[in-house]
Amino acid sequence: MTNDTRYAGLAVRFSALAIDFLLFCAVFFPVTRIVKGVWLMRANDHRWVHGWVVFDPICAVFLAIMVLYFVCLEGLVGATLGKWVLGIRVVRQDRGKPGLARSLARNLLRLVDGLPALNVVGVVLILRSPEKARFGDRWAGTRVVHAA
Repeated sequence: MTNDTRYAGLAVRFSALAIDFLLFCAVFFPVTRIVKGVWLMRANDHRWVHGWVVFDPICAVFLAIMVLYFVCLEGLVGATLGKWVLGIRVVRQDRGKPGLARSLARNLLRLVDGLPALNVVGVVLILRSPEKARFGDRWAGTRVVHAA
């Protein structure tokens, strides 16, 4: 990266994620209402409930859509809708588009960044890093930057 690279900080990254989740809500809540007859599912609305394990096929579909949304858009375009609206992009360290493999790696590693809860590891790494990179970005060789 060059000296004039403006890395995206915590506030703008969180705001982009909030926009993406609002988009998911705008789609998933009506679909849930149509398919399940409720706007927001409770434990007993799910198909399989066994103790602490609560699961429903519609939840698996929603999870798959969310993973594909982040991996495909960030990997191929460099931005989700939220990132695009706020003018930030995911790039390789040479500023190229990340590609699907790097995007998959950075997004799967959200699980590590989320530890122990509330994304504490990712937040601390972003705040302490000169490049504002969470663990997933460091491992995948990606950074989140302001679009030029």
